[in-house]
Amino acid sequence: MHDIRHRVGVLAPRTQVYTMLASRSGLEAVWTDHVEGESEPGAKLAFYFGGPQPAAVMEILELSPDERVRWGCVEGPQEWVDTTLTFDIRESDAETVVLFTHAGWEEPSEFMHHCSTKWATVLIGLRSGLEGGSFTAFPDDARISSSWR
Repeated sequence: MHDIRHRVGVLAPRTQVYTMLASRSGLEAVWTDHVEGESEPGAKLAFYFGGPQPAAVMEILELSPDERVRWGCVEGPQEWVDTTLTFDIRESDAETVVLFTHAGWEEPSEFMHHCSTKWATVLIGLRSGLEGGSFTAFPDDARISSSWR
């Protein structure tokens, strides 16, 4: 199995970072402007990217306040189904660190490379918004390819 891993430091309180990643309204600012469902353990969140059907559906596996958000992908791109996505949140010096892992990829495909770059832009958008700049959720996200959003 293969994983995508990223680390980003954010000059914002740990609680604020956790809230953005653990709440539907936070995820609508950070990842995509259309999220449906409830963000609680055992529930599911559906993420829409302009189409009538969700692009991904995540089961909430863990919400540990100010420490961890963990999802399991139950619907979406075939390469994502049965993968886990984890946002570990910790303090380091004067910043809050987010350690992101999208684990369980079968192989390091071109789509995995694309998703790695996209996840990096999501995390940089989180940092930007919490540090006084703009959040960059879809549809205002950075387009990184002409063939994939």
